[in-house]
Amino acid sequence: MACANALEFFWPRGTEAARIAAEIIAEVKRIEAKYSRYREDSVIARINRAAGGKPVRVDEETAALLDYAGACHRQSEGLFDVTSGVLRRAWDFRRAIVPAPERIEAVLPLVGWERVHWSRPEIRLPSPGMELDFGGLGKEYAADRAAAVAAEKGVAHGFVNLGGDVRIFGPHSDGSPWIVGIVHPRKPGAVVARVALSAGALATSGDYERFFEVDGRRYCHILNPRTGYPAIGLQSASVMAPLCLVAGSLSTVAMLKGEAGCAFLDEQAFSSLRVDAQGVLTGHGMPVEAAPG
Repeated sequence: MACANALEFFWPRGTEAARIAAEIIAEVKRIEAKYSRYREDSVIARINRAAGGKPVRVDEETAALLDYAGACHRQSEGLFDVTSGVLRRAWDFRRAIVPAPERIEAVLPLVGWERVHWSRPEIRLPSPGMELDFGGLGKEYAADRAAAVAAEKGVAHGFVNLGGDVRIFGPHSDGSPWIVGIVHPRKPGAVVARVALSAGALATSGDYERFFEVDGRRYCHILNPRTGYPAIGLQSASVMAPLCLVAGSLSTVAMLKGEAGCAFLDEQAFSSLRVDAQGVLTGHGMPVEAAPG
């Protein structure tokens, strides 16, 4: 989880606004420090170090996120899995090398939320080498918390953008919506569509953020916990929901479902937009304007 450097706020300038912005940034950094797998002193690192040993007691905030992760795992039939981060041991996107099947097979036994012993307020990873990774929900949760702090401080107009995941906490001061661009999955620097939002959240998952291509096939960083291989079938999926946490998890699951992702999103209560493997843009209930070109 790395999000603080991608933080953006939009509201009237002034001393009071700067003070509130500092408080919101502090909240985002708090969440990043608490749940980053890269920090030795994070909650996630403490849980992972204890894998194969005794249970670890967690606080209420962490327990709520673990409950949510468990619910996502059940409702996605195992596709959303916060133990799947260990698959990065097999995949190195910087070197752009497809791992040998045996490397993936060696890591897969460490994946599986259903194996985790979670009984509030204690969690235990049963096998040495298992890990939790909040990369699929930490940034989205931070965006929601940032918006919550802004609302608590009386900010009525603005939005938070954490690496492309957007949480709105009020329209422009004249009541008009914010226009949010959705990244084009095949044209760097371009947008595939624009969405008008006055409240709620918009999150996008896609195969264009971290990827490499070998023999004409794209290998993206969204890894299927069942197979150990990257998701295929959609170029991107965007979801609009009241919370960024919900929007992000749904867009991730849609990507992992591949060609069935569109039907999955159509079944949800929230609006969505997706780009299929052929680059065709479709939407479900989203107030969207297709970008020119």
